Amino acid sequence: MIETTDHGTIRELRLARPPVNALDPTLIAALREALAGAGRDGREAVVLSGAPGRFSGGLDVPALLRLDRAGIRAAWQAFFGLLHDIAACEIPTVAALTGHSPAGGTVLALFTDYRVLASGPFVIGLNEVQVGLPVPAPLVGGLAYIVGARQAERLAAGGLLVDPAEALRVGLVDELASPDEVVPRAVAWARERLARPRLALLATRRLARRALVAGFQELDATALEAVTDAWFSPEAQATLRALAARLGK
Repeated sequence: MIETTDHGTIRELRLARPPVNALDPTLIAALREALAGAGRDGREAVVLSGAPGRFSGGLDVPALLRLDRAGIRAAWQAFFGLLHDIAACEIPTVAALTGHSPAGGTVLALFTDYRVLASGPFVIGLNEVQVGLPVPAPLVGGLAYIVGARQAERLAAGGLLVDPAEALRVGLVDELASPDEVVPRAVAWARERLARPRLALLATRRLARRALVAGFQELDATALEAVTDAWFSPEAQATLRALAARLGK
């Protein structure tokens, strides 16, 4: 589910779960292990990429709908754990958004250091509200960290999916590139960042990202139960099942 390519000291982790790189518990676990493995192998930066035209379609709704309450709670806990791993990663991370990146695809990118999005007919954004799910607090916090509080409210509460030009305008991504240049640009940014004195870079980065990491440290059992309750609310279940039916067609 993860294809690994080393660009010198920079490791690219390419999501490889066709057709849309949807995030299920198995892919989430594989990505957490791959991130940890990059550190163990002495890599100095990580690039997260996807397939041409599709970074990730977000959470695998049909698969998650088959889980009971305990399974959903565990799935959310693992997903939050993955986001914490990205936010707290000791080495720089870059999202090479190779195409469509709705919902969970956007969320993965929020907690990286830098985001390069493919130009073209693609969408990005947190559309959870459109499928009946409130956006959890750490995700709202991550969005606000990137785009500011007012834009975070507009995007998250509206459940908006935006095109690349709008994503760049509001700061949701840092750079646009042609589809075949997304990964090279992400690698180039990582190389440029790694050219700085290493200890000073990592120490300053760690301090600057404290707010991102703190959002996950506040996730206790009560918060997880609230997220699980929201998933099983009648409104969310009706909307999610309608979405799964459309996806099945």
